[in-house]
Amino acid sequence: MDSFITIRFKRKTAKRFQEFSKAHFKSHTEAMSTILDFFFYNEISPKEKLGPTGRTIEAKLLKRINAVIAIMRDVEKTQTKPTVAMIQSLFETEEPIKKSLIVEKKYAEEKKEVRFREKQNPSNQL
Repeated sequence: MDSFITIRFKRKTAKRFQEFSKAHFKSHTEAMSTILDFFFYNEISPKEKLGPTGRTIEAKLLKRINAVIAIMRDVEKTQTKPTVAMIQSLFETEEPIKKSLIVEKKYAEEKKEVRFREKQNPSNQL
């Protein structure tokens, strides 16, 4: 069995460490050893800030996602829907209005009908 040594901490700090150690480790010795290994292995100082926390990163991502959604909705309203409407109107099939054919003059003259004719009555003689 290893021997123990006494280290003096302020009461508030010692209580915080005991609560942390009970929550995550089996003993205070294991907790302190793991903490020291973490800082030694990662070559960082406990006084350094590691950057933004998970909550701040999540909040920033949500803001950006909401901005992208707003941009997509705006594009849909101003560009996509009007374009789709124009393309649909081009492809809609309606029966074309029947127009009379344009005929050349020489063919038009050949088909002229006589408006007035003489009576073709054999009993009338002139």
